[in-house]
Amino acid sequence: MIIYNNTKEGFIDDVRTGVYVEKISDGLIKKMNRHTGLSETRSWMNSLSRMRSVLDDCDIPSDAGIAIEYNIPTTSKRVDFIISGYDDDKKMEAVFIELKQWDSAERIEGENCVSTYLGGRKRATTHPSYQVWSYTQLLKNNNLNIQKKNIKLQPCAYLHNYRVVSDDDAILDKKFDYFIERAPVFTMTDEIKLTDYIKEHIKYGDKLVTVKNIDESVLRPSKSLQDCLLSMMMNNREFILIDDQQVIFETIMHDVRLSNEDDRKRVVIVKGGPGTGKSVIGINLLVQSIKENIYSSYVTKNAAPREVFYKKLIGSNFKSGYIKGLFLGSGSFTATPNNAYGFLICDEAHRLNERSGMFKNKGENQTKEIIHSAKTSVFFIDEKQSVTASDAGSVAEIKKWAKKEGALVKEVELLSQFRCGGSDGYLSWIDNTLQISETANFSLKDIPYDFKVFDDLNEMRAAIYEKNEIDNRSRLVAGYCWEWISKKNESEYDINIDDFHMQWNLNSKTPFAIDKNSIEQVGCIHTTQGLEFNYVGVIIGDDLREKDGEVITDFTKRAKSDKSLNGIKTDARKGNKAALKKCDEIIRNTYRTLMTRGMKGCYIYCTDKNLSEYFKRSI
Repeated sequence: MIIYNNTKEGFIDDVRTGVYVEKISDGLIKKMNRHTGLSETRSWMNSLSRMRSVLDDCDIPSDAGIAIEYNIPTTSKRVDFIISGYDDDKKMEAVFIELKQWDSAERIEGENCVSTYLGGRKRATTHPSYQVWSYTQLLKNNNLNIQKKNIKLQPCAYLHNYRVVSDDDAILDKKFDYFIERAPVFTMTDEIKLTDYIKEHIKYGDKLVTVKNIDESVLRPSKSLQDCLLSMMMNNREFILIDDQQVIFETIMHDVRLSNEDDRKRVVIVKGGPGTGKSVIGINLLVQSIKENIYSSYVTKNAAPREVFYKKLIGSNFKSGYIKGLFLGSGSFTATPNNAYGFLICDEAHRLNERSGMFKNKGENQTKEIIHSAKTSVFFIDEKQSVTASDAGSVAEIKKWAKKEGALVKEVELLSQFRCGGSDGYLSWIDNTLQISETANFSLKDIPYDFKVFDDLNEMRAAIYEKNEIDNRSRLVAGYCWEWISKKNESEYDINIDDFHMQWNLNSKTPFAIDKNSIEQVGCIHTTQGLEFNYVGVIIGDDLREKDGEVITDFTKRAKSDKSLNGIKTDARKGNKAALKKCDEIIRNTYRTLMTRGMKGCYIYCTDKNLSEYFKRSI
């Protein structure tokens, strides 16, 4: 999605007449339903006036294409400035320019990061050359027109307020040579050099043909972590970490190395919503720490991701025992000595229990035991994905036990969105619509995500089947409102709604996320949390309804075999306010989690027709 486009001549006229800021602001409102602040407006005025000067050269074709604020599909990231045209051989080419207001930068630990003032204080951030290079790599991997039409992408960064005072300047550090060679960095005194760089690549104008080919292209299926796991374990970079993902990866690895040098215990808390890349970072951390000979494991309470990872790796060069040692359950550390591990990576930390074992009678506390067992432990957490009464993981709990263990604590947050069409707006809409939290997103208008409400459940099933035919990455899922009848009688259906009949998948011996036959069954929160699909079809049961504009929950409509409310259901029946509140949170969080499993789309069917109409109005 492009917020502003024009020819070079038209862009220069817009800057000269002063209408360019208004046009960009209007484009953001119209296409992304987002208003701009004063600081963003000022940055455009500063940077784009400098770009007008860079382009004001008669050898840069007047009909070359210009695109500003290009939103990279499937992410929440935007390319600041693109100029496109044809090269000497009349092939399509585009120069991607990352514009920065920086006037200084400092070295920090981390392969691809520097420190500079952002938002009024010093922050770690990716080097501009790495940032714009990573954007072009993302597009090359996912944009079919770029691949089929061999469109050349030339990344660079322009720090127009930055004055290099010595050859030893942080922005030119040798550790960035790889990326600077591929994405040159231009500073305050390099305006002519940037002009020459553009002239080197853009020989003829294209009247926006190249930009439109990039923007209107069909996308390749997005990569999923489960499909890329083996390649990643073989040390191949399947995922290019973007912006805050890379910064957090570097921050954590720095702490891991420090702890293995000074034996000081460290804990990192990483907060992030669905699709922000928590699991991708986690697997990258596992691979990197193994590469550096640090004794490490990836930990989850939920067995579904571990089973998927095991199935993806078994049969490769990795031995079964080695694989199982890499992916452990959260109850594996009840008797582990202090600092036995160099590094433990706890994903879905909100799902941690207080105690371990079938009867919750082992150990003292899972959070404490993980911290105790490792020199460095990282906890990836989203408290809005707590979906059972036994889920005891929280930021406060991690901090409490870290303090008792004498650990240094660092807290960071992932904001960039790489699921749900890359739209932060969809996640905000979900929170607002499910009345989990009030946000400004009251509709899905102009949000690039395929969301549909179905009145016929068989039609939704057919739509998901059709999507699944492409790559076996679409699934039907449901809230736990139907008894597990097929557990005892495999010929029985569990979910019966009018003429729709299907079974739960819970008897399947192969993980739901990758078993080709699981499209014939319905998944639940326990077999899907921590995993992702391209499309999900969510059946919302009677535990979530609408009445007089209010979304209400009803724990009594949950199946009797559902254990997620164990321990609070009796108190809730007696009217205990705390128990009722907890039941309400669990039900809303369950549907929020299910409705954010899809990278490209989410279809829903509601048994409560009022709720169905409510969702339609909300769209």
